[in-house]
Amino acid sequence: MGHNHAHSLNNAEKNISIAFFLNAFFVIVELIGGILTNSIAILTDALHDFGDCLSLATAWFLQKKSTQVRDKKYSYGYKRFSLLGSIFLSGVLTVSSVFVLIEAAKRIAAPQDVSAQGMLWMAVFGIIINGAAAFRVKRGTSLNERAVYLHIMEDVLGWVGVLIVSVVMLFIYVPALDSLLSIGISIWVLSNVYRNIRSVFKIFLQAIPDDVPLVELTSKINSIKGIASIHDLHLWSLDGESHVMTLHVVTDEADTIAIKAQIVATANKYHIVHTTVEFENSKVICATNCDKEILI
Repeated sequence: MGHNHAHSLNNAEKNISIAFFLNAFFVIVELIGGILTNSIAILTDALHDFGDCLSLATAWFLQKKSTQVRDKKYSYGYKRFSLLGSIFLSGVLTVSSVFVLIEAAKRIAAPQDVSAQGMLWMAVFGIIINGAAAFRVKRGTSLNERAVYLHIMEDVLGWVGVLIVSVVMLFIYVPALDSLLSIGISIWVLSNVYRNIRSVFKIFLQAIPDDVPLVELTSKINSIKGIASIHDLHLWSLDGESHVMTLHVVTDEADTIAIKAQIVATANKYHIVHTTVEFENSKVICATNCDKEILI
């Protein structure tokens, strides 16, 4: 298991690094292509892809950083550092999207000529490069790679939109379509930024992870032989993928080691990587002032 896990981490690191270099190369191509074609939509996507590059670079760095074990400074390790990266990247994307919205609005008021044929070739190139990056990370199995894959696939779909607009403009020349597409891409980016920030804040505020069905989890723990009841359960996430749980277990059984092993095994199925259990005898009153009704 240890060898397979290490091999998986190495593959994830390699896949994300290749996706990063492909994306970085294409940002340069987009900037040149956007200037030559005078397309605000392509320049918009260049800014968006620059944000993607930062995302991929952060993901690449954190893929290494996340393997760092806990130390005297961080008792839970370094997983939560990824949230700081998300906030930074969301800020970059927000500023760039607002800037593009302003420029696109100006162009609608005063349309400028764009090269539809140049946009067409850029779109084809964009679909090929981003498609190659998506294919590379799709082969991975880690949650990090899956997230990167979805992010890049959204870029592929964006270029499909540019392709459609450029084909239309070859037959019906409407320069405003370029600006309208740019506005559409910016609004889509901002909506995703909002969802990401909302998820990050939920983690910082220690909300119960969305991917953990609490009623189902507590029911399975309560069904473990020897457990009379559970209370004072607390569940939060370190980084949106790895979760932590603490709880009090009431039991009169002498063999609490076996019970704890079953609780941990159950928790692991829900990506709960750290479980702390405090055992209590049914004749002992809980001294933590906990609210038993808050459990479910």
